[in-house]
Formats: sequence, C-alpha cells, structure tokens
Amino acid sequence: MAVFVALGAFLMTLFGGWTARRVTDRRHLVLGLAGGLMLGVVGLELLPEAMEMAGEDFLGVHRALLLFVGGFLFAHVVERLLAVRRAAHGAADGAGPHSHGGAGGRPARTPEVGLTAAAAMVLHSLMDGIALGAAFQVSGGVGATVALAVITHDFADGFNTYTLTSLYGNDRRRAFAMLLADAVAPVVGAASTLLFTLPEELLGSYLGFFGGALLYLAAAEILPEAHHEHPALSTLLCTVGGVVFIWLVVALAG
Repeated sequence: MAVFVALGAFLMTLFGGWTARRVTDRRHLVLGLAGGLMLGVVGLELLPEAMEMAGEDFLGVHRALLLFVGGFLFAHVVERLLAVRRAAHGAADGAGPHSHGGAGGRPARTPEVGLTAAAAMVLHSLMDGIALGAAFQVSGGVGATVALAVITHDFADGFNTYTLTSLYGNDRRRAFAMLLADAVAPVVGAASTLLFTLPEELLGSYLGFFGGALLYLAAAEILPEAHHEHPALSTLLCTVGGVVFIWLVVALAG
C-alpha cells in the first residue's frame, strides 16, 4: 500500500515541476511562491516534526534546533565556497572583474549550488517515502494521514526542485533530470521500508538539519531574487499564499 500511495507522490512531484516550467514569463511570481512554500515547509512541518522526534537536549539546547542552525550554516558555507571557486576559475581564465557577477554587482549564481540544493530536495523526498512506509507499518489510519501530507506537499517539492536547479543557471535537461529523481525518490523510500526501519531520533535529526539548509535557500536566495527586478505586491502575496497553502496541508493532515 505504501508503494502504491508513493506513486501518487511521483505524479504530484512531476506536476509541480511542470507548473514551475510553464510559468517562466511570471518568474518573479514563481520564485515568490517557491519561497513561501519553502518557508511553510520548514516552519510548519519540518521543524516541529524534528523537535518531536530528535530526542533530548544537548548542552541546554534542543538537538533539533542545533542541527537546524547547523544546516543553515552548512548551506551558507557551501554556497560561499562554490562562489569563491567559480571566481578563482574566472580570474585564472583572464575574465574581467564583473564577468561572473550577477545583476547590480550581486554575486554570480553557480550551477553547482542549484544541483546541490536539488539533491537535498531529492534526499528529502526519499525520507518522505521512508516516513510513508513507516506510517503504514504502524496502522492504516496513520499511513493515510501521512500519505495526505506527503502527496500534497510533493507538489511543492517538485516545484522547488525544478526552480532551484534552473535558478542557478542549469539548463532544462538538468532541471528535468533532478525533477525526475525527486519524483522517483519517495517510491524508492517507501519500498525500502520493507527491508529496514529508520530510528526515530535519526529521522528527526535529519529533518532539523535539512530544515535549516532549506530556510537559508529561501531567505538568502529565492526571496531576494523574486523581489530583485519585480518588487511587486503580487510577488509578496504569492509568498504569503505559499505559506498559507502549507499551513492548510498541515491542518488537513491533522
């Protein structure tokens, strides 16, 4: 049953990526919505789950919160290292000082960052599938509740995976490849639960770390890009709408 339900997540992920691709003429709205979806997933779903599952405090701070901050810092360090590497490569090739810069002198966006972010989304979808399989092992009712949340928010996963990959300069072929990997991941994760059971504390720790990295991408990359050329009220409303959408998904999931 878990694998069958995961096929629904597969289709929903592809639909999310298709939606992101079809609205390229309203890119600022896409990015604003993506930022809101990511913020909602982190604040309303991932972090609460992580705090419930990650176990005891460590040196006076909840383990999930420590990993949340660690994930944020990890994403920041990775992005800075890749930016420095790209700048050094440009200098070695004799490029001018602004040849790798973004609009308005902003730092260039490297394709590697987009692929790394999309890979994190794929890993998150894999964990979704594992959580789905584990829920059905508990009971059919618990499995159905988790299935509703997973299938619905996998639209956001597909949307964000395609957006993150293409935002950093990757072509459509790479963006589609990462989208397909993200769609297949929950099916693989659900099937894997037939072979092993993931400890709850390890799953909670992962959710906290991934939540921090996802928040960094939303706050430092996606939302600033959305408002860079189109600081419109419609963009802001898309961001708020993305958060509200995830809120409704969490509420329906109970």
